[in-house]
Amino acid sequence: MINSKKIIAVLPAYNAALTLEKTYKEIPFDIVDDVVLVDDCSKDNTVEVAQKIGIKHVIKHEKNKGYGGNQKTCYDTALSLGADIVIMLHPDYQYTPKLIHSLSYLIANDLYPVAFGSRILGKGALKGGMPLYKYIFNRCLTFSQNVLINQKLSEYHTGYRAFSRQVIEKINYHANSDDFVFDNQMISQIFYAGFDIAEVTCPTKYFPEASSINFRRSAKYGMGVLGTSFIHFFNRIGLLKSEIYKTNK
Repeated sequence: MINSKKIIAVLPAYNAALTLEKTYKEIPFDIVDDVVLVDDCSKDNTVEVAQKIGIKHVIKHEKNKGYGGNQKTCYDTALSLGADIVIMLHPDYQYTPKLIHSLSYLIANDLYPVAFGSRILGKGALKGGMPLYKYIFNRCLTFSQNVLINQKLSEYHTGYRAFSRQVIEKINYHANSDDFVFDNQMISQIFYAGFDIAEVTCPTKYFPEASSINFRRSAKYGMGVLGTSFIHFFNRIGLLKSEIYKTNK
């Protein structure tokens, strides 16, 4: 805990058996109170590895629900366990768990309700091996999103995120897609609800075992991201009233 706030790390997992233990061992348990792993019907032995290394809360989807569907289960479970701060960490070891301290303290000290680890602040992305086409894709999408959403994030596509309980309870994340665009819909909801997002420079690693989507899925994701940004824009100027922006009381 920090300032009596319970911290739970959630790990949305899919075929993460080769990297899960390495990720888990770097989680700072001096502040992290609990870990939840949600396995999205992996084809490897992710669940067995999770149980072997001592993760208490392991949930296995009997059918693949998609990246967004996995996160919905993660956040539902974290809230049910009494989390005050939820850290979303990919178990593929692309992001170091050592930054959990920095992300958590920003929220625990009431400086920001949301904090992201950014690969783009500094030169971490390309140094860590991000393919050049993905870097350019990231920068172009982020520029477009900042214009349409009227914000100034360094990137919208990081998978390393920390949320206060208040934010997760407030936004209607269950109305979002079950696919990869879920992440960007969630950011759009957070900004639309009036919350601010802090960013911390985050080193990243690209290697064969780390999860990644291919060019076709990347292109589909990019179209979904732009669609989300335009929907946000039209809601912001009053031309639409979308279900995803209805907040919970």
